[in-house]
Amino acid sequence: MDPTHEAVRLLEQAQAGQATEALARADALLADSDHAGLHFVRVIAFNVLGDLPAWEDAIARMLASAGCSPGWRAAALATRAGTRSRVGDGHTADYDLDGVLRDLVAAETTVLDETETVAAVNARVMIAIAFFELRLYELVGAHYEAAYELSTAPGPANGNRAMWLINLAELHLTWALELYQVGQVKAAESHTAEAEAYGTRAAAEADGPDAEVWRDYALLAAACAKADRHDPLSAATEITFLLERLYARGMSPLLLGFAGPFHAVALRRTGRPGEALAVIERAIEALPPDAGVLITAAHHHTHAVLLAGQGSPGAAAGLSYGETLAAALWQQRLRTLNSFETMRSLEQMQAAAEVDPLTGIANRRAFDSAVRRLESGPDEWASVLVIDTDKFKQINDTEGHAAGDAALRAIAAALMSLARETDVVARLGGDEFAVLLPGVGHATAREVAQRMVLAVRGIPDCPATLSIGVAGGPASTLPAVVDLADAAMYRAKRRGGDGVELSTPAPRSVLAA
Repeated sequence: MDPTHEAVRLLEQAQAGQATEALARADALLADSDHAGLHFVRVIAFNVLGDLPAWEDAIARMLASAGCSPGWRAAALATRAGTRSRVGDGHTADYDLDGVLRDLVAAETTVLDETETVAAVNARVMIAIAFFELRLYELVGAHYEAAYELSTAPGPANGNRAMWLINLAELHLTWALELYQVGQVKAAESHTAEAEAYGTRAAAEADGPDAEVWRDYALLAAACAKADRHDPLSAATEITFLLERLYARGMSPLLLGFAGPFHAVALRRTGRPGEALAVIERAIEALPPDAGVLITAAHHHTHAVLLAGQGSPGAAAGLSYGETLAAALWQQRLRTLNSFETMRSLEQMQAAAEVDPLTGIANRRAFDSAVRRLESGPDEWASVLVIDTDKFKQINDTEGHAAGDAALRAIAAALMSLARETDVVARLGGDEFAVLLPGVGHATAREVAQRMVLAVRGIPDCPATLSIGVAGGPASTLPAVVDLADAAMYRAKRRGGDGVELSTPAPRSVLAA
């Protein structure tokens, strides 16, 4: 059993009306594998089922999973952000917009380090969904497009590529609904045109065991996109037919919520205002509690427009109030967008401040921050390598500074190639480096150091070698451990360099002194 391919299949199943079955299968598989993708199946299944306590627990278990790579971590953070933004609609006390945006900034940053396609795709999709929940439409499309481009790896046929195109169609339909409410009709129509194109493409690309579900869903999006533009007659017929099929297949009402206003508009534009009114009233009645502010408002706005068209007393006042509220929500949306972009810019500046511009690895500031974080956390054992480059002055003096810079970049790459994801490899300044190895004992740290010496010794056309000092101790004593590794590095230099010097582990009382 390939847990990655199994996770892909179960994620599709969970979103195609079979969340309970997908959950049971994931639980069974997790008895033999701690794969983060299977944990993510549980997260999505509980989300679809609306079981928030179980969903919170599933997120926590996923983030604690040993196999939670950067992409799966980003997916978990983004899912938490998206769901908490929905919870905030109905539970103001629990709403933490700052925390939601920070999760999303972290997810966008973390996903860039993922090299495994399935994890990267799911992370991109969940980031897109979270932005969608926040109505930050401008930020959604790029992540769905990235997921679509990534979903080309060989493997069992599935509906992923069609799903991402459907999600892009739904993005533009929802964006249009909000634009209509704030009176931007031309802009709204441009987005329904985009939605029709994406829906049509998705229907043509639907594949895998659930292809019929995704084809119907894609055609529903395309039909809705025609309602306000060139073909309301076909739209009315197709929406009625496709909604019946999708509800019969067990598709969540939450996923189909966008269709109600377009269905009513199509009927009104074909001269059936009474049917239109009945459809929107049934759609309002059927809205799930977690439909969200925008979809709920769009239904009520459409209802008010239809009532006003029939001369209903009070409809004009209701419309005026709705438009005032829609304008306020639009301004709130723009403020949230600005807040996120500011937070992301600050995070990027912070990240840039902790990267050595020459080698692209961490700098001294980042290394010192990592030491402080580890020092204040669980008191696990950690090891430190302090590294000085031998013969570096010779390279600069005989071959020039450009050659020296090239040597430093090659050395940094060699060190990074031997580090784990949880390790910190930093250039402290000049030709000096350091490596922080959480959870690594003395013997393993010495082996890592020896491999690093050999790796740099093997760099073509580079006379540089390394002197490495190794020390270890409890995390709470890390500053003293760094000093011990530094002293050991100088002993290695005095012995001629190109080697490793091990610091004898000191008693805890000495390290803490």
